[in-house]
Amino acid sequence: MYQVTFSEQSMQELNRLPKLDQLTIIEPISSLKPSDLAMPREPLGRFHRGEREYYRLRSGEYRFYFEVSGETLHTHYILHKNSLEDFLLRNKLPVSEQQLVEQHSKFWKYLESLTK
Repeated sequence: MYQVTFSEQSMQELNRLPKLDQLTIIEPISSLKPSDLAMPREPLGRFHRGEREYYRLRSGEYRFYFEVSGETLHTHYILHKNSLEDFLLRNKLPVSEQQLVEQHSKFWKYLESLTK
């Protein structure tokens, strides 16, 4: 069993949910074993960003994006499956951490400005 840690963004996303939902969505990541990470299968995936290896784990309506560091799984992001941020990460498009935590409304306002 791994110890699971959460970034500030991850904790903010978790804290928005009711306690029972929090427990439900973190159960899959808290029960991962080394053998799961060695041979990832759905709902677990692995990808590289530069020199770093990340994992993605689907849990209900959310996706966990995390790294393995020894006996610790550090969750960088918890994103809703239908969000722009999740799309950008899944498709490995260039995006900064700051861009990931910005609100969706800025993106939609930008798109609307293009049609004017």
